[in-house]
Amino acid sequence: MKTLIFGAGPLGTLMAARLNEADEDVTLLARGKRLEDLKEYGAIINIEGTEIEEVEKVKVVDSFNSDDYYDLVIIAMRKNHADLIIPDLAKNKNVPTYLFMGNNAAGPEELIAALGKDRVMLGFPYPGGHREDPKVVVLKIDEKKQYKIPIGEVDGKIRPRTEAVAGLLRKMRGYKVEIRTDMVYWLKYHAAMLMSGFVPAIYASGIDMKKLGNDKELLYDATKATKEAIKALELSGIPPSPKVIKVFKYIPNFLMVALIGWMMRKEFAKSSVEGHPRDARDEMEYIYRELMTNIDRNKVDIPSIDKLSKYYSVK
Repeated sequence: MKTLIFGAGPLGTLMAARLNEADEDVTLLARGKRLEDLKEYGAIINIEGTEIEEVEKVKVVDSFNSDDYYDLVIIAMRKNHADLIIPDLAKNKNVPTYLFMGNNAAGPEELIAALGKDRVMLGFPYPGGHREDPKVVVLKIDEKKQYKIPIGEVDGKIRPRTEAVAGLLRKMRGYKVEIRTDMVYWLKYHAAMLMSGFVPAIYASGIDMKKLGNDKELLYDATKATKEAIKALELSGIPPSPKVIKVFKYIPNFLMVALIGWMMRKEFAKSSVEGHPRDARDEMEYIYRELMTNIDRNKVDIPSIDKLSKYYSVK
């Protein structure tokens, strides 16, 4: 399957490297200094907290043209950046499948309108990482430490191409793939679980995980905000996804505060949680605003969400 990956950040680079390692026909789109680094050094993957560096000489291009052909184009970019390239993607009528791997609380309607329902798939990438040019640093992912990435069609159906894309992604070392029939809902609840309370709480703590872990009042606010968001989505007719999210509503706040506080005080939180809110603050606020379009204030009160929302705009 001839594949192009749009987005040469940590996740796009990792996916390109792992597909290349599996002898798949993959190309990574990059520009500027990032393109120069990839040409000179290759895709360098540093495993977080180790000296391990994997290097793959991945094919690179600096453009995507209206007459290009790929069996699959994967968009692994911040949502606010991905939305800007939709007109360019729409000019190309040759590509049969665009897989958007990332946050999306708005739903697929804009993508469908521009590209057509039959050409759009959704998914979410793992693990976390960041750039330290010319390399990218990612959490450990291999045969022993695997991550399961969800993908699905916008209408929830499972087609031969759904299976084909899942089969391709499973060739990436360290990855399992889950085909979901509710990917649109999954992405909305993923945003609700993070953007309603915990991400702004991270900003309120000055992006200091240990400080957040020790701030019970802030963690209580974040927990209450998350429960408000779950309730609000349900009242808007959006079924919980995955279904286990429904359990969150019934866990006493003091238990959630104790558990999350303990997690935030661990060194793991710094490497796995801190990076994306720190490096992609623009996207976090963008997804928060998308999330809020799903909430009907006439049906639900959201005081904790409102209380924490101010921290998105504090730089």
